Amino acid sequence: MNHRAVVIHPADNVATAVADLSAGENVSCFVGREVSACLLQDDIPLGHKFALTPLRVGEAVIKYGETIGAATAPIKVGTHVHVHNVESRRGRGDRSEYEEGEG
Repeated sequence: MNHRAVVIHPADNVATAVADLSAGENVSCFVGREVSACLLQDDIPLGHKFALTPLRVGEAVIKYGETIGAATAPIKVGTHVHVHNVESRRGRGDRSEYEEGEG
């Protein structure tokens, strides 16, 4: 089976494209020892993320087993996850890490 995306940690709810991927493509990747398949809703450029699970507004986006941001809009499975629908929770001067539940 040709896996065209990678999941770094079993807790991740996003996968990263290891090639340019097209909307309508069915992509598979390993999540731990299990294989997960996902029908892409958007074109996904090399190195970009797509959702493996549906995400609600405010829900944590998890990569590397760590929270990397929060969804700013509902995100469907197979949808491109990037700056247009995720807000970073790290390195913000207007909020402490403790307020964000990461401290």
